[in-house]
Amino acid sequence: MIRKTFSVPPLGCNCSIIGDPITKQAIVVDPGGAPERILQEVRAMGLTVVSIVHTHAHFDHFLASGAMKQATGAALCLHPDDFPLWDILEMQCRMFGVPYVPAPPPDYWLKDEERLAIGELEGIALHTPGHTPGSMCFHFPAAKVVLAGDTLFRGGIGRTDLWGGDFDAIEQSIRERLYTLDEQTAVVTGHGPETEIGRERETNSFVRV
Repeated sequence: MIRKTFSVPPLGCNCSIIGDPITKQAIVVDPGGAPERILQEVRAMGLTVVSIVHTHAHFDHFLASGAMKQATGAALCLHPDDFPLWDILEMQCRMFGVPYVPAPPPDYWLKDEERLAIGELEGIALHTPGHTPGSMCFHFPAAKVVLAGDTLFRGGIGRTDLWGGDFDAIEQSIRERLYTLDEQTAVVTGHGPETEIGRERETNSFVRV
C-alpha cells in the first residue's frame, strides 16, 4: 500500500493519500487545506484520485475538498449523520476566524462496515460516533493501518464539546471499534503524531483497557 500523510493548514489536519501501487488508483482522506500541496503529492506519486473521503465534517478536514473535487472529478464521501455539520461549514469557519472556502455537497454517503476498494487494496469504513455523530475511521487490515480522524489521538481522544459531540459515544466507539483491532495497528490521527492501538489500550488516560 502507498501511504503518505502530512499536515495541512489552517489547523494542522493530517491529510492522507492512500494508493494502490499496481493500478495507481488512490483516495485522499481529510483534505483540510492546501489543495495545491495535496495535488502536487498525488502527481508526484503518479496516482489518480478516485474518491475524496472524510472522517467527519468539521471545517478543518474539509476546506480543500471543493478544489480537490474540481481538479480530480472524484466523489466527496461522508457519513450521512454529519450532513448537518457539512451544512454549517461557513458558520464553523466564522467561529474559528478562518476564511470560508465553499464546498459542494457530498456525492456519496458512507455506511458502517462498507468496503473501500482502491484498485486491488481493500479497506473497511467504521462508523465511530462521538467526536461528531457521523465520525468514521478507515481500517486497512492487510497493512495494519487505521485512519482514525479525530476519534483517537496519541494519549488523547477527540473533543466532545463541539457540535454533536458525545463523550459516552466516543468512549464506546474507541473501546468496541478501535481497541478490538490488532494491537500493532498503526493509528493515523487527525492531528499530531501517529500511535498504535496497543499503546493506546495500555496508556491512554481517557479510554484505557
